[in-house]
Amino acid sequence: MNATIKLEKKHFPVLLDELISIISPLYGGSFIDCTFGQGGYSKKILEHKQNKVFAIDRDEKTFLDSEIFKKKFGKRFNYQNITFREIDKINLIYDDIKAVLFDLGYSTIQIKDPSKGISFNSKGKLNMRMGINQFSAHEVVNKMSLESLQKIFKYFGEEKKSKIIAKKIVLLRKKKIIQTEDLINIINLVKKAKKTKIHNATKTFQSLRVFVNQEVSQLIYGLINSFKILPVGGMIVVITFHSLEDKIVKFFFKNYSENKNTSRYLPEKKKTKQLFSLIKKKPIFPSKEELKINPPSRSAKLRYAIKINDSNDFIDFLKKFEHLLNIEKLSNHL
Repeated sequence: MNATIKLEKKHFPVLLDELISIISPLYGGSFIDCTFGQGGYSKKILEHKQNKVFAIDRDEKTFLDSEIFKKKFGKRFNYQNITFREIDKINLIYDDIKAVLFDLGYSTIQIKDPSKGISFNSKGKLNMRMGINQFSAHEVVNKMSLESLQKIFKYFGEEKKSKIIAKKIVLLRKKKIIQTEDLINIINLVKKAKKTKIHNATKTFQSLRVFVNQEVSQLIYGLINSFKILPVGGMIVVITFHSLEDKIVKFFFKNYSENKNTSRYLPEKKKTKQLFSLIKKKPIFPSKEELKINPPSRSAKLRYAIKINDSNDFIDFLKKFEHLLNIEKLSNHL
């Protein structure tokens, strides 16, 4: 997932200047770009010849860009087409990892790709698969139960009309296979009184995309596994684009940067070990200048933390979001 926005044949990685100032690539080191995309962040880091980048991305279409990088940067660049929750399984050939980077947005290129079906202007069969998927939005909408659909829309999209939308989907699919246009028509019918700049289908589409791509577990285990491979002194940097993913990142950093509170999920005398140092407790937002040239960056938030200790079972982190992980498991019924 990468929020590089393509305008006038140029890529604009969100919060690029802020991210670069935080990770300080000028001083050399190795970096893991967990959401390679079109390579905006990796390219900037590799401008400094003492740097190396290991890039991963679940979208197989990023392979072509990675080949260009390999030719240009040689052994300083490596790429693998995997999901970032598998980061602990990659063959790390660099031993001086300074930072692990996550950009959790989607590019305009991906949104406008008709084969992915993320756009509200998409036609025909529902999809929303970003690569390395077990199922698509088509199976979710046309096969899952009323209760499951309601949970997906409510918790992954924070859709207030989740129950009504789910009911209308189940009712319509008795007559026909629901396509993208049908789903949008249902949502517009339910939310016809709403007049906002945000498309009526935004939250429902978000929830389906999150569910289809298992984005909650991807992020949770991506953060945990990044911590495992990162040396003390290394950094995790995450750019989020909606409240659900930001809540997960915020809790992960905040909960493990404090040692004064005992977790209610742990034995009474066992305190949560302080694992991170937070230089900034509040997120960093795009500048006014960036918002002018790149309006889609308006929802971006950057958070980062420096690893100061090793080892943890992360039980309280997993417990905190267990209800979301359980919703993802509803896909086992497909």
